[in-house]
Amino acid sequence: MRGHFRTAIVIVCTIALMAFFLRSADLASVWSHIRHARLDLIIAAFGAIAVSYVVRVRRWQRLLAPIGQVGFAPAARATVIGFATTAVLPGRLGELLRPYLLARHERLSASAALATIVLERLLDLIAVVLLFGVFLLFFSGDLPQTDPQVLTVLKVVGLVAAVGAGTMLALLVVAARAPDRVAGVVAQVERRLPQRFGAAASRFVMKFSAGLGIARQPGRFMRAFAWSFPLWLCVCVSAWCVCQAFGIALPPAGSLLLMMLMVLGVSVPTPAGVGGFHAAFQVGLTGVYGAPVDAAVGAALVLHALSFGPVTLLGIVWMAREGLTFRSAVDLATSGGRASGRGTEPVAVSAPEGRGPTPSRPVAGEDERAAGC
Repeated sequence: MRGHFRTAIVIVCTIALMAFFLRSADLASVWSHIRHARLDLIIAAFGAIAVSYVVRVRRWQRLLAPIGQVGFAPAARATVIGFATTAVLPGRLGELLRPYLLARHERLSASAALATIVLERLLDLIAVVLLFGVFLLFFSGDLPQTDPQVLTVLKVVGLVAAVGAGTMLALLVVAARAPDRVAGVVAQVERRLPQRFGAAASRFVMKFSAGLGIARQPGRFMRAFAWSFPLWLCVCVSAWCVCQAFGIALPPAGSLLLMMLMVLGVSVPTPAGVGGFHAAFQVGLTGVYGAPVDAAVGAALVLHALSFGPVTLLGIVWMAREGLTFRSAVDLATSGGRASGRGTEPVAVSAPEGRGPTPSRPVAGEDERAAGC
């Protein structure tokens, strides 16, 4: 019942945001703008988005390095399937599916792989806030038109996000660099829980902290963090190219503001950020840069399609090759690698030929099954 209620809320939220997005648009004019958009710039935007996914995979490989060497292909496959799941289903389930799927293929600890996703999201948030800070420091005075209250709200949101992400990252770094302290806290918690749950929670936390291993290596950690900037600058380039394709005079620095707005938009837990992404992008273009509504609506639709369409289609193809359906993806993400209980395995994954479990890489799901995660 609770799941159906949550789904209903997501549907209502999506419809409301899309209604807000299309409230002043002339759909015939929007279609005309899409038909006459410059194809070369649309292709350039798609190229920038593709590069951003490559950079994201490379960064994840570096975050995973302390727990196991993972090739580009399996990391890319898990990333694309995860993004496809997030694009189709509500609740950000793809973020949970991605580490569990990679862990099954590469025989890593799923809990440790999950920790790298937490680090990844924190690095994303910090990089976005820093780039937005560059915009506020050097380019906000050149805005053609904006409501000062809107800019103040964005500054406050950016500051809160920066403080929150920085605090969380600091706690994770401390946890990674002080395993004895973590073990002591876990031991205290374990004594206060029933034996079964206490032992399971202890195993999960210790495996999870192993995934923070890169935080104990400042040089490697900063190099991994540095990959966040080309990633998000590629997102900015894609937004700028689409705007230029639609004849919208967006200055290059303005894409930093749009990037922040898009991040806020996709934070709404609708599939692929539908509605939130569109409304935030349109508001930024029309409210700050005075773009025509119909051109802004067309640009938002095209940019969203480029950002989520190809990766979703590719993810569905790879899911089919893995023997994975969206229903079994939900089972895998929510049960932490356990079988679905319907007599079938959620994912038909086998180790590469000639490769068996290795003592240094626990088979994914063992600690999660015990923890009931």
